Amino acid sequence: MAKPVKDPLTGAETTGHVWDDDLQEFNNPLPRWWLWTFYATFVFAFVYWVIYPSWPFFGTYTKGIGNSISYKTDAGEEKTTHWNTRALLANELQTGSTAMRQKEYLAKVAAAPYEQIVENTDMSAFVRSYGKGIFGDYCAACHQSGGQGVPGLFPNLVDDDWLWGNSPEQIEYTIVNGRHGFMPAFRETFNDQQLDDVANYVLGLSGLAADPVKASQGELIFKGETGGCYYCHTKDATGMYSQGAANLTDKIWTVANVSPRQSEEKNLAAVKSVIANGIQRQMPAWSSRLNPTEIKVLVAYLKQISGAD
Repeated sequence: MAKPVKDPLTGAETTGHVWDDDLQEFNNPLPRWWLWTFYATFVFAFVYWVIYPSWPFFGTYTKGIGNSISYKTDAGEEKTTHWNTRALLANELQTGSTAMRQKEYLAKVAAAPYEQIVENTDMSAFVRSYGKGIFGDYCAACHQSGGQGVPGLFPNLVDDDWLWGNSPEQIEYTIVNGRHGFMPAFRETFNDQQLDDVANYVLGLSGLAADPVKASQGELIFKGETGGCYYCHTKDATGMYSQGAANLTDKIWTVANVSPRQSEEKNLAAVKSVIANGIQRQMPAWSSRLNPTEIKVLVAYLKQISGAD
């Protein structure tokens, strides 16, 4: 066995390799604590592979021998599976302390009338928090995250101007069953002059600038058989919840992009476009996606963000 080579200056053992006559490679062993730590990582990895899901195996993977986890699926079925982070999360969302607290408040909200929810500070705060999540998941894609809607497409939900009624019962019916918003197109019914007259009348109803002579002629068309607009909007132009017909006197525009900050020409063009082209829009029914308690929370949340009593 060859005798270890030592550095003459330090006395440290070297590998015997020398470069440039005086550059030597020392043979310093790793610290014992470092080696044991390194070996321990192998042991830990092996134990982990045995206990937890880890290795791919013929189209599947090793499931491990960890504890099984039970949780309920979206369909309400009880499911038991091997330990995995997804099942663990589902279990915690259903049985954790936060989840149990949430279930407690959901039960309170389900049993309480809407008036009590508004008056109770804790339930009102819960509705605002939990309802915001439901709204974000199911409603915000159309009505926007804050409920402001998109002019001409999706109604604004924060102004308490509800086409189909703003009572909790009416809003709940809308969410459960959906709505079909419809107004016939009058491009074939009115000539250019009649369209201009009716648009001026509608603008004047909300106090915006309009030609008084044309508005006077437009009123006759609106309230007469030529237009028949009063069938849905009523002769006072206040609209009807049963038809989803807008109130044209409240200065809130649900479809036409009208604003006092715009020019008279733009406002007139926006109203004429709606009258000429009509309205066709559909809100889906949510009874198959949301349970009754979630719908009730959502209704209470919508009443909150709309600032309604």
